[in-house]
Amino acid sequence: MAYYLKPGRWIFLAIFLSCASLITYALYLQLVRNLLPCPLCVVQRIAYWLVGLTALLAFVHFPRLRSRRIYSGLVAVFALCGAAVALRQAWLVRYPEAFECGISAEETFLNALALAQWWPTMFEANGDCSDVTWKFAALTLPDWSAIFFIILGGLAVYDLFAHDGPR
Repeated sequence: MAYYLKPGRWIFLAIFLSCASLITYALYLQLVRNLLPCPLCVVQRIAYWLVGLTALLAFVHFPRLRSRRIYSGLVAVFALCGAAVALRQAWLVRYPEAFECGISAEETFLNALALAQWWPTMFEANGDCSDVTWKFAALTLPDWSAIFFIILGGLAVYDLFAHDGPR
């Protein structure tokens, strides 16, 4: 018996798999290419985790329309927050003199969180926000992160207003 993904359910699976892939790539850049995450990078990682875990929960639960809209709304809000942080970091990359992102209050706060103590490889901030050591197609890492957050948020908004599936 073949398992059929109900319309709309594939969106949550795609969002979760995208977040898992992006987080895995971030760890690759950190552990293999030695790009240390800055405070804004860590906040973006937290946003990817929130988007991905909410999408996974929605995929597994896949409730009726009203509750599904709550999941979609949460994914969209988390993605919007992540995009805002990514755009802020993209601005800092272009104008590094506007902000010092070395050892800052944000870094101290993030490194004191339980997440950083529990999984320091993932959530400990040690890098410089304005450091540009990675580019692809003339876009920096925060540029790409903002693009992905916008795409993920767009998928969530699409599902929010789509009327297919169980009501």
